[in-house]
Amino acid sequence: MSDIYRLATLEDAERVLHITYEAYVTIRELGLTWPAAHADLALIQDNITHNKCYVLEQDGLIVATVTLADPERVKELTAETGLPFIMWFAVDPNVQGTGAGSKLLNWVEQHIIRDEVGAPAVTLGTAEKHPWLLPMYERRGYESIRARDAGKGEGPMHLMRKVVHPERFEVYLQERKQAEQIQQTSSQGN
Repeated sequence: MSDIYRLATLEDAERVLHITYEAYVTIRELGLTWPAAHADLALIQDNITHNKCYVLEQDGLIVATVTLADPERVKELTAETGLPFIMWFAVDPNVQGTGAGSKLLNWVEQHIIRDEVGAPAVTLGTAEKHPWLLPMYERRGYESIRARDAGKGEGPMHLMRKVVHPERFEVYLQERKQAEQIQQTSSQGN
């Protein structure tokens, strides 16, 4: 079996839509209003065009996808953490349980987030209401750093973080602490 990791192209949009739609059945059944769960072809094309939508192709067929969001498109999340945000993770139900999704996430976390972007950690969002997503991400090394209920009947949504480069993460924490101290000092002086 040959694995190819790459950015999706507009020619992949229909296949990515199919995988996303099929993988997000539970999300729709739970009444969660995530854009990916209700995406149409135009929204998938927009995602491919304006974000970095990665796919795993096995033997010529796309079987999994995950998107690294353009920071400008998720400002409220990236401004809060200063870290990259991944979204729209989906695995073709026909290959779920084979490790294809883990392979793609590992590749994006290590080769893209850690090595290309140079970030110390990565973030994602998920719903507490979903029966297995939160525990799945926790098993993958993600920790919830914030939970908020937006009052839309979806329950708490968790912002999760995974450290991909421990040494850089220590520097990141120190820089965040210094920035907070400077902000507190300047607000006290006003």
